[in-house]
Amino acid sequence: MPPTLASLVQHPALKLTVRAGEDRLDVPVRWAHVSELADPVPYMEGGELLLTTALTLDAEDPEAMRRYVRRLRGAGVVGLGFAVGVTYEDIPAALVDAAREEHLPLLAVPRPTPFLAISKAVSAAIAAEQYHSVTAGFEVQRELTRAALAEGPDAVVGRLAAHLDGWVALYDTSGTVLAVAPEWAARRAARLAPDVERFRERSAPASTVVGGTEDEDRVELQSLGTGRRVRGALAVGTGAPLGTAERYAVHSAIALLTLTTERSRSLQAAEHRLGAAVLRMLLDGQTDHAKAVAGDLYGGLLDAPFRLLIAEPAAPADGPGTAGEFGETPLDELGEALESAAARAGESVLAVVTEPDPEGPAGAGRLVVLAGDGGAVVTACERYAGRKAEDTGLVAGLSAPAGSLAAAAAFKQAEQALSVARRRGRTLVEHEDVAAGSVLPLLADDAVRAFADGLLRALYVHDATGRGDLVASLRAWLSRHGQWDAAAADLGVHRHTLRYRMRRVEEILGRSLDDPDVRMELWLALKATEDGRA
Repeated sequence: MPPTLASLVQHPALKLTVRAGEDRLDVPVRWAHVSELADPVPYMEGGELLLTTALTLDAEDPEAMRRYVRRLRGAGVVGLGFAVGVTYEDIPAALVDAAREEHLPLLAVPRPTPFLAISKAVSAAIAAEQYHSVTAGFEVQRELTRAALAEGPDAVVGRLAAHLDGWVALYDTSGTVLAVAPEWAARRAARLAPDVERFRERSAPASTVVGGTEDEDRVELQSLGTGRRVRGALAVGTGAPLGTAERYAVHSAIALLTLTTERSRSLQAAEHRLGAAVLRMLLDGQTDHAKAVAGDLYGGLLDAPFRLLIAEPAAPADGPGTAGEFGETPLDELGEALESAAARAGESVLAVVTEPDPEGPAGAGRLVVLAGDGGAVVTACERYAGRKAEDTGLVAGLSAPAGSLAAAAAFKQAEQALSVARRRGRTLVEHEDVAAGSVLPLLADDAVRAFADGLLRALYVHDATGRGDLVASLRAWLSRHGQWDAAAADLGVHRHTLRYRMRRVEEILGRSLDDPDVRMELWLALKATEDGRA
């Protein structure tokens, strides 16, 4: 620990005596500074023991001494050393009283003790404290390194918490707690998830301090990751600011956890390449080969019912807002979120990012995910359902549950759901929703609308001349399945009038309403155009 006024008073060679501020002697001394200025405050940084002979001070003036001592206290000076037997034979009562009023420690320095000896004692104590911090830091670094190599990140977090006599938590980029020590700190660590998530918007390295009030601990958040992109975060909760040795330990832990994170990402990249090969085999119908290649990594996933997700950017690859400051796209964020969900639940997940397809609807790559049906990954996917694509920056389709023999069919289902999601402007559409829902939303397509407009244009032109209401009559007749009396009642006309109008529809369109295909096409055309013509 750094030197204190108490340690200097106890130094046998200095022979200092305390004349005021006896209750403040445990304050650390950061430096010893000599000044004979009447106002040395502009040259103080705080934490100094100020030494003076009072050569330029009117030390017997009570008001002048009150102002002098008050300014020293305001500047953070921790003590005043007064040389007796030089300018004054003893410390004047005015200065002693002022020091007592302001609770500033006042030390009497005997004439045989030079100020240089006090400066040397402070400097030697500071050097010893720094040496101790460095050597202690190296020892902790060795301990943390052994823990990282032998046991992994959890052990690093546990050792660091024990060394700091506080708590430590490790997070991924989504704010999920990956490891925490001691266990009682889990709830406190979870409350910091929003602060960790905000790190994703900043370049690495990044840090912030949270809390530090009388009611809660002081928490330092430090980012993990090489380069500018944050890969995770480390939270350190203590009752007071970190000292030099503690900070060495924290920096060592950050370096080790960053290396662990980067190594994990390299392993993930290798897993992704293996996953891409397994996926190609599944889609080609080579199920046995896919299971053999997957081995224990994905084998359990392929033996159970799974869902297949296909996601791609909602906007073109060169469109605005498709990538963040560090090249992170909505697909990257979704992939990390799903893999984090799988890791937390202990599930297997196969995630592959395909190469950009210039002919694709967005001119960008796709994220293809194969995950167990009913698991945490599928649940995480379903949280996107109902959200607008413009808000998330991506569109996705989710297949129905399938087995490995039906992987190609599941892929087709996911593509169909993806197509519907893009037309509807939704982030996620499930295949079950497409199959169980109405076909009418599928008509919201420019090509369908163009066909419908062309088919019905002649009828709309006829009605625009005021010669009848053929479109409304056709809609009423079709909605009543060709029942003349019911449709005529809906329109408020005689059934003969309605029969005449339907003959005119056939004449104008040149198509027979007796043909069920014609009736179907006309009904869908009316549905496709009714919003725009309303």
